[in-house]
Amino acid sequence: MRIQKQMMIPETDGFYGAYYPNGKPSDKAMILMLGDSSDDRLAVSGAKWIHDLGCHALAMSPGKKDYGHHNYPLERFGAAIVFLKNRGIKKIGIAGASTTGMLALVAAAYYPDITLTIAMSPCDFVMEGFYQDGKDGMRERPGDNESTVTWQDKPLPYLPFAYRHPEYWQKIQEESKAGRDMIASRKMFDESERIHPLQENEKIKVENIRGQIVFVGAEDDVLWDTCKYIRRMEDRLKEKPHECTYLSLIYEHGTHFVFPESLLRIMFPAGGDLMPLVFKAGRSYPKECRAVREDIDRNLKEIITKW
Repeated sequence: MRIQKQMMIPETDGFYGAYYPNGKPSDKAMILMLGDSSDDRLAVSGAKWIHDLGCHALAMSPGKKDYGHHNYPLERFGAAIVFLKNRGIKKIGIAGASTTGMLALVAAAYYPDITLTIAMSPCDFVMEGFYQDGKDGMRERPGDNESTVTWQDKPLPYLPFAYRHPEYWQKIQEESKAGRDMIASRKMFDESERIHPLQENEKIKVENIRGQIVFVGAEDDVLWDTCKYIRRMEDRLKEKPHECTYLSLIYEHGTHFVFPESLLRIMFPAGGDLMPLVFKAGRSYPKECRAVREDIDRNLKEIITKW
């Protein structure tokens, strides 16, 4: 079933995105950063999933079919919040996965109007900016002195990648082939921290987030050690004054794609499991991974419904 959609662009609206209003009245909305574009299959599926939980959905992305993240202005979230408030929205949440799991945390730390933050497979630091433009035959490459995000036209401090172009993508290919995964970069991220120990100004200030935070991660994540990062954020919240509550959903299995199971069923109504095609852990532990996604599903549905 097609759902209503309104597209926004930075030049006139202050951000790139797609608004998917719920057919039923609601004063709650979730900002979703899922997929390569605000109107692709994952974004639309996420909007349908959120609608079932009684919320409007606003999908955001850097651009149309652009999964690179480099110098993304955080002010775009401010514009998105104004957009939602002008439509009578009183509760605003945000959800992201992988790189956008990080972005969700950063945005929530800057904008107290966000009162529910769901970060799936996040890191606890600002990543260096990267492109996915196919330069020199490489699928992805680091930017040149660019952060993933900016604030007031200045790049936020970031953890530099261990390698530069083209070695960056070559190392990812080597690690992926060795582990028999479609993509893997955990060793590269570990090496990045070894070469450049994480600095305080590069860490996400999760203690500034309001409302509720939900961290979701799996130990068998081969993109990066997200469970280590989640535990560091837990430690940070234990050490620093904060006004939020937080819940960590950490699992032994689940891969990097710790999505709710019912969201995947909306994406792939014919059935099937994407994870075995992408990650070795998905092939080795298909039942365990599915059980994890079902548990995530139950938890997130309850949290969003009560919010």
